[in-house]
Amino acid sequence: MVPSWATAAGFSLLPHVGGILGATITKKEIPTWYASLKLPSWRPPNWMFGPVWTTLYTSMGYGSYLVWKELGGFNKDAVVPLGLYAGQLALNWAWTPLFFGAHKIGWAAIEVVFMTGTALATTISWYPINKTAAYCMYPYLAWLCLATTLNYCIWRDNKDKKME
Repeated sequence: MVPSWATAAGFSLLPHVGGILGATITKKEIPTWYASLKLPSWRPPNWMFGPVWTTLYTSMGYGSYLVWKELGGFNKDAVVPLGLYAGQLALNWAWTPLFFGAHKIGWAAIEVVFMTGTALATTISWYPINKTAAYCMYPYLAWLCLATTLNYCIWRDNKDKKME
């Protein structure tokens, strides 16, 4: 039997898989393509994104563990709350290749709205199961609101620019 701490660690680390893959795309685009864009003055500094995403991924992953544990694993009761979680995580992982990889800022803006909605639905579905799990999603939801606004502003201010 796997110790509970190992299971919790696995759930907490899982979201980082997509984050690490996304970082490989983002890293080369920051000094080139992203630096060429008109960016809002209020955007967070580039160095902040790594620590913030590390914290958010760990928190949401731990929240998913709490829900999984509370529901007794992957079963019929877990389909909706963990399915919503998986859906928002897939949308999260898809955003970076869309924005930074394909330079599709407008499509990424639409995608992040769906991601935020799915993350909100996840949080709402978790609340009656495990309040702490839902609370783990609150900082993520706040960051997604900022990210959605930032994505929209970047699209708005660069939509006439030819994207390469």
